[in-house]
Amino acid sequence: MKVLDPISLAELTEKAALQTRVDRKYVLPRDAALQIMGTVDPRTRVLEIGGERAFRYRSVYFDTPDLISFRLTAHRRRRRFKVRTRTYVDSAACWFEVKTEGYRGGTVKDRLPYELDHQDSVEAGLPFVEEILGSAYPLVPTLVTHYRRTTLYQPAGNSRATVDVDLSWTCADGIGLFLPDIAIVETKTSSAASPIDRLLWARGHRPVSISKYATGLAALRPELPATRWSRTLRRHFR
Repeated sequence: MKVLDPISLAELTEKAALQTRVDRKYVLPRDAALQIMGTVDPRTRVLEIGGERAFRYRSVYFDTPDLISFRLTAHRRRRRFKVRTRTYVDSAACWFEVKTEGYRGGTVKDRLPYELDHQDSVEAGLPFVEEILGSAYPLVPTLVTHYRRTTLYQPAGNSRATVDVDLSWTCADGIGLFLPDIAIVETKTSSAASPIDRLLWARGHRPVSISKYATGLAALRPELPATRWSRTLRRHFR
């Protein structure tokens, strides 16, 4: 990746928080993703904290025993949701997050600070879930994901893009999947396509249907409905 000017977390949050946003996701070989990121507009800036530009993430996803969150996503139902804790491993910070579908298919993310010691438990976050969703669900830990993320800020449209590598998934029963040779690139905009979207399109990469939670769980549990991600699973989740 070319050397880009840094942006602080505070400035990134101010300019491009985008808690309500349109996400476009791409799965491509890791080397191809890094090559494309090396051609971005030189005005692009990269998130830097403490001199570091790639950060480890750990997410724990919670679902009902019958996997209602997964099934709502698999069958493209309205009012689908995801509940997770997200731990920023390098800074030892943790958040509890509820993601829902917003206006015209956009994503809305509501979050609150969470105790690091509670990252594997949903109990302290259940009142927040009920407040956001309007219903109480019997949630249990279902899937854990790990990856390293680089975050880019683009002045055009105040958009963001993330590049995730070293991706791994582990089910509650301990079965795991590690995909070191792929990258997931995600653009986050208010609506219009970002310059990085256009770079990816110019090189033949198109947005795909992928959810780190639902697609990862489908890859680990082949008995689950996975038609929505069948092409992505065949090409990348071997």
